[in-house]
Amino acid sequence: MAVRACGLIIYRRLQSAPSAKVTDSIEYLLLQTSYGTHHWTPPKGHVDPGEDDLQTAFRETQEEAGLQASQLTLIEGYKKELHYPVRGKPKTVIYWLAEMKDCNTEIKLSEEHQAFQWLKLEDACKFAEYEDMQATLKEAHQFLCSKE
Repeated sequence: MAVRACGLIIYRRLQSAPSAKVTDSIEYLLLQTSYGTHHWTPPKGHVDPGEDDLQTAFRETQEEAGLQASQLTLIEGYKKELHYPVRGKPKTVIYWLAEMKDCNTEIKLSEEHQAFQWLKLEDACKFAEYEDMQATLKEAHQFLCSKE
């Protein structure tokens, strides 16, 4: 059976000049793991017994980034499922999209991560080494652009 994990792709909108495109003011939150290859990823983690997927995504975001569900707005209509092997076993990761209500809210990392960055799409894709994560970020960005 596949390992199952869930998380949130979190973004914030910076206050930009009136002439700037809204999509240029969007930054994504990535966390750098303090283990393994120190890869960069949105907050995510394994589903606990009795939890549904979305509960897991919010719990992991609170544990890994210190963000409460009340500080985020879940974006309707976006959900992405990724499938890839980890140490020879299949893994499924489900991401939702959420916006920070206050772009200045402090991020509080757990011991699982050593750093965080707010990144524009192009930089976020450079930090997220895995192609499927890059594609997911681009897809989420396109989704947000189409809603403007």
